[in-house]
Amino acid sequence: MLYLKTLIIVVQLLSALGVIGLVLLQHGKGADMGAAFGSGASGSLFGASGSANFLSRTTAVLATVFFVSTLALTYLGSYHSKPSAGVLGAATNAPAVASAASVVAPASLPAAASAASTPGQDVPK
Repeated sequence: MLYLKTLIIVVQLLSALGVIGLVLLQHGKGADMGAAFGSGASGSLFGASGSANFLSRTTAVLATVFFVSTLALTYLGSYHSKPSAGVLGAATNAPAVASAASVVAPASLPAAASAASTPGQDVPK
């Protein structure tokens, strides 16, 4: 499960960096005015439509990958495994253990030693 989370985090980071880069590469609405004065030669690389369609579609794909990876990380982060039912399929209970009050300490041991030897007595409540 840890490897899956790590893989999804890497995919999310790469898609986020890709979206940032592609948004910075895209031309704004006022870029068409600059093309009228001679700076439109860079659009010939992607054909007559320019790079707007290619960059916007790639940005949309990377944004979708980012959102899907975010939802996957949210789902994996909220997943809690259920306790096992045991071999027989029913929830097994621990066998009954004699209580500490019913166990009589030998007379040779001090009372503090017998209280410290019972399990769970040294845990603060």
